[in-house]
Amino acid sequence: MNDRDTIFALSSGRPPAAIAVVRMSGSQARAGVEAMIRRVPEPRRAALAKIRNSAGDVLDEGLVLWFPGPKSETGEDMAELHLHGGRAVISAVLAALGQLPGFRPAEAGEFTRRAFANGRLDLTAVEGLADLIYAETEAQRRQAYRQLKGLLGQQAEAWRARLIEALALVEASIDFSDEADVPEHLLAPALEIARTLRQEIADALADNRRGERLRDGLVVAIAGPPNVGKSSLLNRIARREAAIVSPYAGTTRDVIEVHLDLDGFPVTLMDTAGIRETDDPIEREGVRRALARAAGADLVLWVVEAAIPPVAVDVPVGSGKSSHVWIVRNKLDLLDQAAGSGPSGSGHLECEFGTMAPRAFGTSALTGVGLDEILSALSGYAKAFFDQGEPALVTRERHRAAMGETMEALGRAISEGAGGREDIVAEELRLAARGLGRLTGRVEVDDILDVIFRDFCIGK
Repeated sequence: MNDRDTIFALSSGRPPAAIAVVRMSGSQARAGVEAMIRRVPEPRRAALAKIRNSAGDVLDEGLVLWFPGPKSETGEDMAELHLHGGRAVISAVLAALGQLPGFRPAEAGEFTRRAFANGRLDLTAVEGLADLIYAETEAQRRQAYRQLKGLLGQQAEAWRARLIEALALVEASIDFSDEADVPEHLLAPALEIARTLRQEIADALADNRRGERLRDGLVVAIAGPPNVGKSSLLNRIARREAAIVSPYAGTTRDVIEVHLDLDGFPVTLMDTAGIRETDDPIEREGVRRALARAAGADLVLWVVEAAIPPVAVDVPVGSGKSSHVWIVRNKLDLLDQAAGSGPSGSGHLECEFGTMAPRAFGTSALTGVGLDEILSALSGYAKAFFDQGEPALVTRERHRAAMGETMEALGRAISEGAGGREDIVAEELRLAARGLGRLTGRVEVDDILDVIFRDFCIGK
């Protein structure tokens, strides 16, 4: 990849579409605009123009925008061609750009990578942009936008500035201890700064990983014995036939996942194999996976038949955390038929489990009775899980690792400072500042750039 090349790509959605946006960025972007429309518009003002190829043939008529660097998204000279979104138009324009000297198609994420290289975005903002592109729910969008606008990056830079202040105090104490105008006992205020920063970073990390969980979604497992309507319940909640439904026990062998948006919060709903003793090796593996996924879920909907008395329900998952296991008594329609009456007993139920009783609901996956209350409860659970006042500062494991590295270095600096070892304190403070620098991309990030940018789309 040659950073001196001028890159171009389709930056809008897949054709055909009403409008297509083709972007170019690099030192030859101005020449590219002149070659395509025979002039250069005023900076940052749309101009209507005929777009031509090198032979002078008119390919389309559209809007052209010119963004001279460094005041552009990438920090380089940039231009955009807003075209009609037909496949033939786009293909012809991209082919014409490819024939210009010094031009080549962009790699995935290369526009954003150049913005990072030119200081237009720090690494946390780049990750926020990636999350914004792939956000599926309102809560994910809000979190991603906050990161894009510098929620973590600005905080990390503020921490880093205070660390440098502490480091300057220690180094002044080491290098100029014999100077009359240098105050004595500079180590104490430096260590106080280190203690305060360490506590602030520890507080930011003590968030139950809400940021990472919001990116991935709340995990809810539907589990229970075979043939109690787990797959039917999944299909009813998902409003589509996501799982195969059969009257035969053991139909579901593997875990089926459905991604939902519940009142703006992301939820991954899993249908698992029926849990029972079996000699079938394939079904036995399905049961093992079901138990493992249920144990790792944030919430388990343990489904049983409504005819089973509450005191007879045995829940082998949840590790005793009954608040994370809800009982769902399904097939209320069969009770109604047996009683010869209309729907009854639906909605919230009180199960006799004592003080540690899990919440219990009654429903019919066949008719939908009681489903609204389950969905309402799931939405409330997701809101309580994610929406806990202050927005999460940490949204990726990489953030957590860099901040943990910084906190450990600060802890070592504080310990060494108690013994008056100023040289070791200075080195640990430098390591702490380096950890924050890795967080924002200031130092040594070449090893992680490819990982971050590999999921970007072409043209972004």
